[in-house]
Amino acid sequence: MSHPAFDITGRNALVTGSSRGIGRALATGLLEAGCTVVLNGRDAAALERTRAELAVEHGDRVRTVAFDVTDPAAVAEGVARVEADTGPLSILVNNTGAQHRAPLLEFTHQDWHRLLETNLTSAFLVGQEVARHMAARGHGKIVNICSLQSEVVRPGIAPYAATKGGLKMLTKGMCADLGPLGIQVNGIGPGYFDTELTSALVADDEFSAWVRGRTPAGRWGQVQDLVGALVFLASPASDFVNGQVLYVDGGMSSVL
Repeated sequence: MSHPAFDITGRNALVTGSSRGIGRALATGLLEAGCTVVLNGRDAAALERTRAELAVEHGDRVRTVAFDVTDPAAVAEGVARVEADTGPLSILVNNTGAQHRAPLLEFTHQDWHRLLETNLTSAFLVGQEVARHMAARGHGKIVNICSLQSEVVRPGIAPYAATKGGLKMLTKGMCADLGPLGIQVNGIGPGYFDTELTSALVADDEFSAWVRGRTPAGRWGQVQDLVGALVFLASPASDFVNGQVLYVDGGMSSVL
């Protein structure tokens, strides 16, 4: 039997960007922990496919809400719909993210703004809107999915690292403002994970060898490796943890 401090049975959670990859894995982890989970993304058809697959095991505790997390009006309407249809949100996971690799001197303004809106503005908008409801109830957990690149960077991803570094500081700033209202805001910083979005890197023997050699754990992360950190940050076990980023990177950020 697990410790009661980690019990999140019966809570409602919204996970953005959850039709696939890390977002889907995090949503699945919350379902396995007993939550009702609302999947979010812009592609309603993709969300429905994921819902149907997860519902085989988790039934009607899997819901969907399709809206653009970079559109303030859509966010306000979507969050209000979730609160009305599913019930009060206790947990928000801001997972929506995008990557674009290019040398800094070739990076277009369009791609810069797309990453900024997707990776950073979305967390501000959804976090702000969900926090309004949480504040009225005096409790809530917000988990922002940051990155190893919130701390360090490689060539070709400067704008991505800038958005993830900004998300780390947004997490701390949200803690400062929302902590007094009973809301804990923390982050998870994944290292190099094997997902659909990184499949080309995983398949690159040279790069994959670099990741394994650079990581004390000696391997790529698997999406299930993130679930324990999320359950901790979403549960009463973390009630006095606020404004922190928990790096789940196999130790990469700790070594030279």
